[in-house]
Amino acid sequence: MSIKAEEISALIKQQLAGYKDELSVEETGTVTYVGDGVARAHGLDNALSGELLEFDNGVFGMAQNLESNDVGIVVLGDFDGIREGDTVKRTGKIMEVPVGDAMVGRTINALGQPIDGKGDISTSNTQPIEKKAPGIMDRQSVSEPLQTGIKAIDSLVPIGRGQRELIIGDRKTGKTSIAVDTILNQKDQDMICIYVAIGQKDSTVRSQVSTLEKYGAMDYTIVLSAGPAEPAPLLYIAPYAGAAMGEYFMNKGKHVLIVYDDLTKQANAYRELSLILRRPPGREAYPGDIFYTHSRLLERAAKLSDKLGGGSMTALPIVETQAGDVSAYIPTNVISITDGQIFLNSDMFYSGTRPAVDAGTSVSRVGGDAQIKAMKQVAGTLRLDLASYHELEAFAQFGSDLDEATQAKLNRGARTVEVLKQPLHSPLPVEKQVLILYCLTHGYLDKVSIDDIARYQSELFAFFDGSHRDLLDQIVNTGKLPDIDKMDEAVHAFEQTFQPSKSTEKEQKNN
Repeated sequence: MSIKAEEISALIKQQLAGYKDELSVEETGTVTYVGDGVARAHGLDNALSGELLEFDNGVFGMAQNLESNDVGIVVLGDFDGIREGDTVKRTGKIMEVPVGDAMVGRTINALGQPIDGKGDISTSNTQPIEKKAPGIMDRQSVSEPLQTGIKAIDSLVPIGRGQRELIIGDRKTGKTSIAVDTILNQKDQDMICIYVAIGQKDSTVRSQVSTLEKYGAMDYTIVLSAGPAEPAPLLYIAPYAGAAMGEYFMNKGKHVLIVYDDLTKQANAYRELSLILRRPPGREAYPGDIFYTHSRLLERAAKLSDKLGGGSMTALPIVETQAGDVSAYIPTNVISITDGQIFLNSDMFYSGTRPAVDAGTSVSRVGGDAQIKAMKQVAGTLRLDLASYHELEAFAQFGSDLDEATQAKLNRGARTVEVLKQPLHSPLPVEKQVLILYCLTHGYLDKVSIDDIARYQSELFAFFDGSHRDLLDQIVNTGKLPDIDKMDEAVHAFEQTFQPSKSTEKEQKNN
């Protein structure tokens, strides 16, 4: 029985039609070194910079050094299970993290995985952690205020949406507290907040999350934590992962506030990785591209043009100084990238002036563009008042007799310092900040004892909330001061009800 050629041809076609390609070609390499969060592999000739690579034990790494003989890989997880001779394969994907609305209200790690015990995060959206910052034509100038709720900042160093404002100071001077209070003040402000904790103790992060939950701020906040026990690569990529999550919302036309707490620890993690990867060390053993490490992160904060939706991402990087030395390597690096800095003075902090914002060293390069008109009007002379007060204060301690004008300046300066003090986790709405600064700059506090100023302020707010809410609403709705005569009349009415303390009455009798 002979088989015809046509039948053979039809049979082959039938077989080919049902053929499924189950073969896959993968580019793999061999691990030649592993240790301290870094691996080297030979054979990955076509790997991309920043590409995700998978080891035999399921742990992922990210390609960092693309050299002629091998690839330097930072291991994103536990590297104890990786051995020399293990296989590592390319995934073809650039390092990315999950993003989306489902992340809001959760505490996650640098890879976007939940660590708060509240179950999985359901989101199908991802974004690469490294992304080119918006160009000049994609941005617009910063003009919309971001209210921190802190009098010393909103009046002296105002922050605008889309700005990068550095918070800098020694350890334990209230840097994180300023950032957390700013997040608390974004309630009902249509703002998504991201708090990136880099190298912070787990107990500290839990404490911050507890504070945010207590004041209802976790409803609009993502907390990303890379603790000190994590491998250095996770501390290094944490701020980039946070920026990617913020960009998702910014590109949808929303407003985002992101806090990097702190970039000193991230720089230290990057220095550690770079030295192990054998990158040439520069000043203080930091790699030559440490400036680029921070600049490409902070440049991603922007106020987008109306054509792109008008969204914004405001960055508050935190940097720790040693003994107030702002001229050290990392502080000067980040100062030169940002649009100003809030410098916290440890001497002021320990003397009871909290928040310890040093008006002389702090600056905002956006300035009055990020203030409502009413705040500009009442805060215009504050910086000069404080500067002349501190200068005269040093002079007055020699005990010489002072003329009336000098005495008046000292009195006003002392009251200015007292008004700018603020309790922890008590951000003030902008209309109440304007009200108390109006009273200060118009001389209403000059005869009030310094011990009475905190009580004067709280009773003043209660009085206006009850009897003159319309004046406060006018500041909110128009951004301008109400009619001066009406303001003066209302403050005079309050002064009739304010009772000075007994110590003040004794002082006045003695004088």
